[in-house]
Formats: sequence, C-alpha cells, structure tokens
Amino acid sequence: MTTSEAAEQLRGWFSGRLPEGWFEGALEVVLDREEVSVVGRLPEPAAAAEVSPTERAAALAGHIQRFREDTRDQRIAIAREAEHRFGHKVSWGADCGDQREMFTTLSVPVMTRLRQPERRVLDTLVEAGVARSRSDALAWCVRLVGKNTDEWLAELRSALEHVERARAAGPQA
Repeated sequence: MTTSEAAEQLRGWFSGRLPEGWFEGALEVVLDREEVSVVGRLPEPAAAAEVSPTERAAALAGHIQRFREDTRDQRIAIAREAEHRFGHKVSWGADCGDQREMFTTLSVPVMTRLRQPERRVLDTLVEAGVARSRSDALAWCVRLVGKNTDEWLAELRSALEHVERARAAGPQA
C-alpha cells in the first residue's frame, strides 16, 4: 500500500469513527513512519464575530480549549483503537478560524527531537534518493533551506506518489 493510500485509509477510518458534529469539512490526516496527526476544523463561535482582533483571537483559543477538554476521554479511546489497528501513535489538533492548536504530538529522536512536519521533510529526501539517511538529509536541509522549500517538497512528494504507484503496478518478486 502506498503512503497516499494509507493516509486515505486512515482519513476514511477516522471520518467514520469520529462522532458526528465534532468537525466541519474533511479531516486533515498526515502520516509518517511513527505518527498519525488528525486535525479537524471547528466552527467559529458566535462570540468571535464582529469583535476586535484581540477578542476574536481569545474567543477562538477558548473555543479550541473547550473542545479539547470536552472530547479528551473520547479522543484517547479512539486513539487507542487506531494505534492498535494501524500501529502508529495518534496526535490530535484543531483549527478554528485562523488558529491551529495541536493537543498532542509525538517527539521522535532522530539526531535531535523533531516534530512530524520536520521528520516528513527528512523522510521525503531519503525516499527520493536525495540523501542516504535522515542524518544526511538534515545536513542537506541546513545547507539548502530556502524560500521555495515547501513548494519543492510538495512536488517531490507528488512525484514519489507516482513512483509508488508504478512500483505497485510492476511485477512482484
């Protein structure tokens, strides 16, 4: 199964498993070797409308915090199910308005402790053959961090999805 197919399977499972009304729109599910991040969009509270930017930011933060506290026990139970079923730790987060808060995240030692977005950068470089290891990938990133990195990595991930599909369609050894 390709990485994109695994992410689709996870997104489908979480979409079917989460209680109705928790989030609006599609879930954002990001998968790497160690962790699955599940982020949903909360509807904006009425208290965030037509107020100052400072009050709006506080209302959104409070809304996210209330959701976090109100759903804690259910999220833990669902995460345990998913971890047993898929073999990855689960991290949760929520978007509301222009704010995002991650409730839980896994910090995995590589050469230093990196969060999932940074580990995905290293893994993409290794999988694409740009670097031999996470260590080499990190050194490469330090030398070449630039303005267009996100765009280039998105193109590389897209190309890797094509490679994964081609490998899966090819002869099986």
